[in-house]
Amino acid sequence: MTKLMSVTRRTFLKTSAAGVAGAALAPNAFFSPAMAQAALTVGFIYVGPKDDYGYNQAHAEGAAVLKSMAGVTVVEEENVPETVDVQKTMESMINLDGATLVFPTSFGYFDPHMLAMAEKYPDVQFRHCGGLWQEGKNPMNTGSYFGYIGQGQYLNGITAGYASKSKKIGFVAAKPIPQVVQNINSFLLGARSVDPSITCQVIFTGEWSLAVKEAEATNALIDQGADVITCHVDSPKVVVETAAGRGAFVCGYHANQSPLAPEKYLTGAEWAWGNVYTDFVKKAQAGEKLGNFVRGGLKDGFVKMSPLGPAVSAEARTKFEATQAEMMKGGFSVFRSGLKDNKGTVVVTADLAEDAIELESMSYLVEGVIGSTS
Repeated sequence: MTKLMSVTRRTFLKTSAAGVAGAALAPNAFFSPAMAQAALTVGFIYVGPKDDYGYNQAHAEGAAVLKSMAGVTVVEEENVPETVDVQKTMESMINLDGATLVFPTSFGYFDPHMLAMAEKYPDVQFRHCGGLWQEGKNPMNTGSYFGYIGQGQYLNGITAGYASKSKKIGFVAAKPIPQVVQNINSFLLGARSVDPSITCQVIFTGEWSLAVKEAEATNALIDQGADVITCHVDSPKVVVETAAGRGAFVCGYHANQSPLAPEKYLTGAEWAWGNVYTDFVKKAQAGEKLGNFVRGGLKDGFVKMSPLGPAVSAEARTKFEATQAEMMKGGFSVFRSGLKDNKGTVVVTADLAEDAIELESMSYLVEGVIGSTS
């Protein structure tokens, strides 16, 4: 969606008072019942650009899959802040385009913005990536979906464990929320399955997208001896290019960043949102109930791995592929009995499959992670 259309969407409700009044009473007033039954308009909202080599691109690639489905119209808007602006965008998608299924994809869109729109438009379905939907608390026309991409970070860690000569790996992280913390832990645990002496230094930038701090953090990690770097920020582009430029190996996240560092890219943990969005849309078209709390991992087609790069050794490839095969069977334990946090306290007393972990409650960094969530 161009910036011009972005402005049009966000100013629509201000510039057309009559349209607002009518639309507020009937969200689908521009469409006949017959048209509504024959077609489905789906809205996607991104906090950054659709070609960011990261979080937003992964969702846009998923949305692109829907464009070939019969009867489906996709409307998109990028660069929408996590402010009241996203409410205006949702309203215009509903009132201008007739969207009846909306995916506000960024973390900060959920509360209060998506929840407010869901209350206002009870006939529209809203689904949020990673939101903490709770039955009995949140509207039933809302929900959340997410994937166990920590499995991918564990596999990233395996390639990092074989590639590292210094036995120090690094992680550039945005914010210490549970989903980010789990990725940090998974990355180190994958590396330690190769060599238990490996440590991981983490630096939090405090923002989902802040190129200067991401470059500074990457350089700082390499200055401290890390020779393999990964991250959890909206766009890994700066981290990947900075690390490769310094001669470090990189593991990707969100989408495939191998074109940015073809010789230094080991592999990457990617989202497979096309599968998830296709399932939601098929259910909506069939008039079926959409899930309110949807989760899945590698075996469910929610996540996937980037192709292994040329720097991955034969030995690393063998372990990577064997571990991935085990994950595809289901029940693989990333977090195993006896695991300690980085303060020495035992935090896991029985082997846990990824789908058994309370993603929303993980606050500890595991033993071997150098850094703090405080």
